[in-house]
Amino acid sequence: MNTNTVLVATDLYKSFGRREVLKGAKLTVSSGSCVGIIGGNGCGKTTLLSILAKTVRADKGQILMENENAAAYVPQENPLIEELTVRDNLLLWYKGNKKAMKEDLETGAAALLGVKPMMKRTVGELSGGMKKRISIACALANHARLLILDEPGAALDMECKADIRRYLKQYMERGGAVILTSHEIGELSVCTQMYVLKHGRLEPLEGHLSERELIFAMQ
Repeated sequence: MNTNTVLVATDLYKSFGRREVLKGAKLTVSSGSCVGIIGGNGCGKTTLLSILAKTVRADKGQILMENENAAAYVPQENPLIEELTVRDNLLLWYKGNKKAMKEDLETGAAALLGVKPMMKRTVGELSGGMKKRISIACALANHARLLILDEPGAALDMECKADIRRYLKQYMERGGAVILTSHEIGELSVCTQMYVLKHGRLEPLEGHLSERELIFAMQ
């Protein structure tokens, strides 16, 4: 791996019983890039992201990253503890390091995402967009260079989606890399590379395609 390469995944295979989900998927992600992955429902996108984030083990294949904390993963499901305040949720992810948390609230991911005004509120009373921002801030508590997002804009309003896109661009400008899955043209517009997951493999797509072209690519 060179200094600009954040992740290299080769020959990833994964089956659930007799169902083969991944059949040799390959992917290289560089600093400052955003990789978008599309595919039909049930094609294995969430499985692939979970494997890249190392929360699920592949049956076969290799994933190289600069260190074990290189990736931050934000799943579709809310990973926060609803009964706790935003502050307490953040402290869990920062492992009690109040100094590091304070610094990020001033200049880091938490600052860019606008988390500070929500610190005293209970997570359960927040909107879906606010929870998504906090989830991203929590995931980046270890200052990971790679952010993996599964359908980041799902069920969010247009303003929240725009805020998250704006943050992703800032994250990339600072040298971070992003992998995301989405069905939305707006989110995919942030991507510098596009792939379709089909028949267990990642097939590269050229340029920014229209909605019709993306639908055709998934068939």
